[in-house]
Amino acid sequence: MTERTLKVALAGAGAFGIKHLDGIARIDGVEVVSLVSRDIEKTRETARKYGIGHAATELDEALALPEVDAVILCTPTQMHASQAMACLRAGKHVQVEIPMADRLADAEALVALARETGKVAMCGHTRRFNPSHQYVHQRIERDEFHIQQMDVQTYFFRRTNMNALGQPRSWTDHLLWHHAAHTVDLFAYQCGSPIVRANALQGPIHPELGIAMDMSIQLLAANGALCTLSLSFNNDGPLGTFFRYIGDTATYIARYDDLYTGREEPIDVSQVDVSMNGIELQDREFFAAIREGREPNASVAQVLPCYRVLHDLEQQLSGQTGRT
Repeated sequence: MTERTLKVALAGAGAFGIKHLDGIARIDGVEVVSLVSRDIEKTRETARKYGIGHAATELDEALALPEVDAVILCTPTQMHASQAMACLRAGKHVQVEIPMADRLADAEALVALARETGKVAMCGHTRRFNPSHQYVHQRIERDEFHIQQMDVQTYFFRRTNMNALGQPRSWTDHLLWHHAAHTVDLFAYQCGSPIVRANALQGPIHPELGIAMDMSIQLLAANGALCTLSLSFNNDGPLGTFFRYIGDTATYIARYDDLYTGREEPIDVSQVDVSMNGIELQDREFFAAIREGREPNASVAQVLPCYRVLHDLEQQLSGQTGRT
C-alpha cells in the first residue's frame, strides 16, 4: 500500500531554507506545498524553481492550509520559539532550525506545548545526523571508542551582518545561542553523559552588531569527558566547525559530513546512512517520526538540557565587563 504524501510548509527561504528544499527533493513521499519568506517576489521565484504552489510572507497563511501536515522553520532565531508554538497550536508537526529558542523559558514552554499537543516537535541539531558524527556515535554505542576530550573550533569571518551565502541579514546571529548550541548538545549526546560543569569567557562586544565576536567555552560531562570550544566571527581563514574527538582507541577529525583520522587520513563514511547530506538525513528523521508516530532523534525534549547549559553560560557572561 502506498503511503500518503506528507504535505510540508517551509518558512524562511534563505541559505538554510534552500538546503532543506534541496534535501527534501531527494526524499520520496514528501511534497513542499507552501513557501513563506519576507520578500514576496523572491519567495515566488524560489517557489517556481522548486515547483511549490503557494507562496506567502506570513506563516499564518501556510498554517491555515488544511493540507499542510508539517512545517519546517528556517526563520530568524528570535522567531523560532513563538513560531514553533504557533505551528503546534495549529495542529502541525514542526521542525525548527537550531536554536529552538534564545531564552530558556521559551525553550521550556515549547517542550511543554509539544508534550501537550502530542505532535512531533524536533530541533535541527544537525550534528547528530552528519555521517561523520554518526560513525563516531556508532563506535561509542558498540563500546569500541570512548571520548576523553573534544576540541572544537567554530570559525567564521562575519564582521558585517551576513548569512552563509554572504548575503545581508535582517537579524543578528549569536555565537552562544546558535553556534555553541551545536557543540553543547553533540558533546552530551556523544558522551551519553550529562554536562555537569560549564564555563565561558567572551571577547569585546561589537559596537554595531551588539554581540561578542569571540568566545571560549569549557564543558565537563558526568563521566569525566572534557570539551573545549573556541568560537569566532573574526577568523579570516578556513570557515566552519571542526571537531577533534580524542578517545581511548582513536582520534577523529570531523568536518561536517566528512571524517578523518587524527593523522588526516580520510575515513569512508558513505555507508553510514542513506545519504552523505546531514540536512537531508535530519529531514528524513523528522518525516519518519511523523509516519511512525514516535519521538524523533533531536526532539525538543531531548535537546532541552543543551539550552539549560546555554542559559547558565549566559548568566556567567552577563557579569563580564563590556557585556551589553
